[in-house]
Amino acid sequence: MKPLTKSSLGLLVALDAVERMVVALLLGHFAWTLLRSWYETGDVAGPILLASEGAPVVFCVIRRFAADVSLRPTDWLLAALGTTVPLLAMPAGGGALAPTGLVLFLMLAGLGLQILAKLTLRRSFGLVAANRGVKMGGPYRLVRHPMYAGYAVTQIGFLLANPSVWNLAVYALGFTCQLGRIAAEERVLGRDASYRAFAAAVPHRLIPGLF
Repeated sequence: MKPLTKSSLGLLVALDAVERMVVALLLGHFAWTLLRSWYETGDVAGPILLASEGAPVVFCVIRRFAADVSLRPTDWLLAALGTTVPLLAMPAGGGALAPTGLVLFLMLAGLGLQILAKLTLRRSFGLVAANRGVKMGGPYRLVRHPMYAGYAVTQIGFLLANPSVWNLAVYALGFTCQLGRIAAEERVLGRDASYRAFAAAVPHRLIPGLF
């Protein structure tokens, strides 16, 4: 990694602060929408989704600052879209496509996987591709990006409970952005020998044995 100039460091600090503030504001609106729907309908899928999408914001706010952060505009765009687009999902109010038990199982399983991954990362968590240290324990022994896998499982559960063209489009775009984030993270982390060793030991990104 090249040494940071004073201007580059200042830019990183400013971008870091803006990122934390924007995602916190978006989460506030998302929380209001889901909690109001829960109060009116009693649908528990909303609060579970709120916990799933809200946890990254909390970890984003308390994370450690990283100097080895990608400054590529496309990487920042992918991080912004991957984080904010899922916050556009809405309660559909129609009939669910799956039994409540299956929906809750998927959403809670996905949430649990995310929490395990976040607890493993602790303050090494971040939104934009960066090297905040390589973690190899917990669910990272199974796949290299268990947090994204957890997001996908939780979102599938919510989509089954709240089917709509809007939600399908939201999650399709969000998942596409997550794949881009994975590629960006692996490009940045791949400069670290310890991550290359980790990737050799854990060959799959999201699904053990498949991808």
